[in-house]
This record gives sequence, C-alpha cells and structure tokens, in this order.
Amino acid sequence: MNQLIISAATEGATSPLMPNVWEMGVVLVGFAVLMYIVVKFIVPMFEKTFAERAEAIEGGIAKAEKAQAEASAALEEYKQQLNDARAEANRIREEARAEGAQILADLKEKAAAESARITAQAHVQIESERQAAVVSLRSEVGTLATTLAGRIVGEALTDDERSARVVDRFLADLENQNAGAAQ
Repeated sequence: MNQLIISAATEGATSPLMPNVWEMGVVLVGFAVLMYIVVKFIVPMFEKTFAERAEAIEGGIAKAEKAQAEASAALEEYKQQLNDARAEANRIREEARAEGAQILADLKEKAAAESARITAQAHVQIESERQAAVVSLRSEVGTLATTLAGRIVGEALTDDERSARVVDRFLADLENQNAGAAQ
C-alpha cells in the first residue's frame, strides 16, 4: 500500500517542495497590494500621530520649564518683598522706639518745668501771704500794744506816728531775738 501511494503521487503531480506558480503569484500580488495600502495610508497616520505626540510632549516640557522658571522668579520676588517688609518693619520699630524715648524725655522735661513753675508760684504765693500776714500782724500788734500801753499808762496814746515807731522798734527787736535764737 505504501507503494501505491508513492507511485500515485509521483505520476501526475509536481514535487511537494515546489510551490504552485499561480499560488505564488496571487500571494505576491496580495502582499504587494497590502504593502501599498500600509505604506500609503497607515504608516503616514502613525507618523502623524507620533509627530503630534512628540510635539505635545516637547511643548508640555517647555511649558513646564517655563512655569518652573516663572514660579522660581515669583518665589525670589516674594522672598525679596518679605525681606524688604521685615527691614521696613524693623526701621519703623526703631523709629517708634526713638520717637517714644523722645516723647518720654519731652514729657519728663515738661513735667519738671511744670513742677518748677508750680513750686516757684507756690513760693511766691507763700511769700506774699507771709508778707500780708506780717503786715496784718504788725498793724494788729501795734494797735493792741498801743491800746495796752494806753491802759497801763492810763491815758490814750493818740500819736500814730510815735506809736508806729514804738511798734516797729519792738518788732525789730523781736525779730533780732528770733534770728539770734535760730542761729
């Protein structure tokens, strides 16, 4: 039986290792048409998509780098403004301290001047009141002394000039005694 198969295969058929020419032609034409379609339509679409993606990626990277540069510049500007604000705050604080010290010194000076003025005014007022009291006491003491002397002597001393001299001499002697006792 094996023999039969071998003889039938070798009689009318060609070798199995040799392909059919018509078959090869159809396959080659189909491959060529398929290759033409792929090269003409599909590959350009892939290339276009690839170029768009590459451009988008490069544009995104450029935008990201630009945004990073802007952010860095904004950060540096913010830091500079913050440093300027701190320096300004320190300057204002120092000016306020100096102004406060000046105001305090002015107030102390005004208070001292006001105190000296009030003290001087009080001394003047006390001195004027003392002088008024001395004058009042002299006149009263003089009147009382004249009246008393008149009662002792038994007659009225009406000479005002003489009685004023007597009273003044008496008071001067009294002041001298007080001044000597105070020393």
